[in-house]
Amino acid sequence: MCKCSKFREDKLHHECGVLGIYGVEDAAGLAYYGLHALQHRGQQGCGIVSVASDGQFHRVKGDGLVSEVFNEQKLAKLPGKMAIGHVRYSNAGCKGTENIQPFLFHHNSGDFAMANNGQIVNYNQLRQDLEDKGSLFQSSSDAEVLAHLIKKQGTDKHLPRIHSLKNALNMLDGAFSFLVMTGRRIYACRDKYGFHPLAIGKLGDGYVVASETCAFDVLGAEYIRDVEPGEIVTLDHHGIRSQFYSEPKRHALCAMEYVYFARPDSDIEGCNVHNYRKESGRILFQEAPADADIVIGVPDSSLSAAQGYAEASGLPYEMGLIKSKYVGRTFILPTQSMREKGVKMKLSPVKTIVKGKRVVLVDDSIVRGTTSLKIVKMLREAGAAEVHVRIASAPLKYTCYYGVDVHTPQELISNTNSVEQVCKLIDADSLAFLSHKGMLAAGHRDDLCLACFNHEYPTQLYTEE
Repeated sequence: MCKCSKFREDKLHHECGVLGIYGVEDAAGLAYYGLHALQHRGQQGCGIVSVASDGQFHRVKGDGLVSEVFNEQKLAKLPGKMAIGHVRYSNAGCKGTENIQPFLFHHNSGDFAMANNGQIVNYNQLRQDLEDKGSLFQSSSDAEVLAHLIKKQGTDKHLPRIHSLKNALNMLDGAFSFLVMTGRRIYACRDKYGFHPLAIGKLGDGYVVASETCAFDVLGAEYIRDVEPGEIVTLDHHGIRSQFYSEPKRHALCAMEYVYFARPDSDIEGCNVHNYRKESGRILFQEAPADADIVIGVPDSSLSAAQGYAEASGLPYEMGLIKSKYVGRTFILPTQSMREKGVKMKLSPVKTIVKGKRVVLVDDSIVRGTTSLKIVKMLREAGAAEVHVRIASAPLKYTCYYGVDVHTPQELISNTNSVEQVCKLIDADSLAFLSHKGMLAAGHRDDLCLACFNHEYPTQLYTEE
């Protein structure tokens, strides 16, 4: 992620998504379609690097959506049977093409490209040490530090590059899913905690690796397996090879991947995202029933949880809120009145559905609370008799250091307010959150990272809050 970020919006943002194609004709064209499937993971910048048959690297990148950055002419500039791509969310103060991945590095030992999803928590210490030893950084992204470490660890030209890669990865702490592409192969690397997903699929005679399996469906690839925590998977003419650079410390997949970030049609480590969210809704009803007439969800990520809540409660599930498909990316509007109109552009209540009804409103999370307040207000203005808010995750209270765009606890309404106080602030008739236990039970696992909910960080943080 970019290290000069500042939280600004009332929705969480993931930093990025990565995708690689090996051994398939028109790899960049396929990467284009795969990145479309990962667009939800980053909407403000993207790029693709390919390797041609002569070993030359080619890159196209820019600010904007995949469909805005690429066209037929630009894709024609990316020949070859091997490519990696990246989509990113650029935080405030971090715009500019220098921070858009994949990064491309030229070196007398061989060129290579790299893309990452995650956040390196000891980045500041590593960068300072590298700069003290003469390294010159071209971006403010923490991903760039890996390139410098690879070259610092790879002074022996007689050793294969993977040796320097393994040594470099062992110096990183935090969350990362790196794709490193040389002139002959792609390395898929996942941190030793497994914070964010990274999956491998078979595509014709070649392979695809992606942050989410939903990209496989678009490309017609067959899912093989997930990259394991602490593993490096090599994709080259030998096929798939694996070795571990580190023993897994503690499996700690980010819970927000299931709750919010991932697409519902993705499978993460054997658990379908839609099924997880639906089960979280069922458990939410068991923990926090409401005396109501209908259940509605906030589009899109909360709809599965709302369905689960409705099924468990026996209440009708209704489309009480409609999301416009034609509103562009989020932008900063100059006045409060314009910002409020911007929310109404995105979401509209269905008056005939909610009028006179006691409504259960299911959402995936509450960040600052401003959006929740506006939605509750819209439902009341549409004639809802009561609005009972149910959140399919625990209260967000703490900083995330692993790639979710929450940087200070003070940004989070639940950090400084009780559930009862939050309920009043958003003007709901009642409010309840899913328990930590319920979040784990929804995925039938006990190894999710809940640090932003319970302040139990899997790694050393190297910094003070």
